[in-house]
Amino acid sequence: MALVFVQIRCTPGKTYEVADEIWDREVVSELYSTSGEYDLIAKVYIPDGEDTGHFLSSKLFDLPGIQRTLTTMTFKAF
Repeated sequence: MALVFVQIRCTPGKTYEVADEIWDREVVSELYSTSGEYDLIAKVYIPDGEDTGHFLSSKLFDLPGIQRTLTTMTFKAF
């Protein structure tokens, strides 16, 4: 499995709705509210053999209320 972190900027006033919908989809292992440029950060495990972009687009990024995302790929744990 590959691990990615996804930061999510939501439409103003929609952060809690977006967070609830993300959590209900059971796609993320952890989800946090954050300060700064993005409203949420999610820890997502991509199943082996899945294309990361396709997986995220079909499982997460189609939600109404998401304005922008920033995905950070991870490589090796220390």
